[in-house]
Amino acid sequence: MFFSKLRADIKAAQENDPAARSKFEIWLTYHGIRALAAHRRAAFFYRLGLKTIARMISQNSKRRTGIEIHPAAKIAPGVFIDHGSGVVIGETAEIGEGTVLYQGCTLGGTGKETGKRHPTVGKCCVISAGAKVLGGITVGDYAKVGAGAVVLRDVPPHATVVGVPARVVRIGGSKEGVDLLQEKDDPIQIELCALRERVFALEDALARLGAAPIRHDYMPEKTEGPARNEPDRLSGPASESKEKTQSGGYFLTMKDGRYVVMKKKEKKD
Repeated sequence: MFFSKLRADIKAAQENDPAARSKFEIWLTYHGIRALAAHRRAAFFYRLGLKTIARMISQNSKRRTGIEIHPAAKIAPGVFIDHGSGVVIGETAEIGEGTVLYQGCTLGGTGKETGKRHPTVGKCCVISAGAKVLGGITVGDYAKVGAGAVVLRDVPPHATVVGVPARVVRIGGSKEGVDLLQEKDDPIQIELCALRERVFALEDALARLGAAPIRHDYMPEKTEGPARNEPDRLSGPASESKEKTQSGGYFLTMKDGRYVVMKKKEKKD
């Protein structure tokens, strides 16, 4: 039984790692393979009730490989832990066959709950580098967890999840409304560009009303594109000061939480 599981683990390493050359080399040099072998020895003693011996084996394996696996964790044959440094697998975690785990990933809990408190990972899943799968959740078969993701909810089968907290961006071959291209998925840059355009529109409107030009130590060039139609009312954040600027018979004030341009009333003699 032990050697059949070991052969399945080595076969999984050959299938998932292009750098693997021979079974003998994999057994000698791959920490993931050695950690899984030590885990199965520890699990044997754990089932016999010799939990202290089981923990000693698992902790010795952790010192040698950098991979910590609780003896009670259930790991099917054919699992591949690539690189392995920093991988943590909790007590009630379950991992299906064909799953690949990369360095730094965690299958952990969310607190001091008892009972089933660690994730169940289906077969042929991918848990990428630095991903955290936390709590008694289920990761469906053939699912993929992106690098650095924090998964707190169940993941459907054949789904791809990314982000903090993790969100589904793809199921099977169809996208779920999120573009994964980095140059198109930067919300901070998009928000800053929109804010800059609002400032330009406000300055242009004030200039048309006769206000003195605003001077900047640094003035970025406007991005190319179709000119925007400036609204009659210029919205902006609320301010403690009601009247902001005044020139040419017009002034900018705040009304109903929005900045509006008002015309001064002329005094009658």
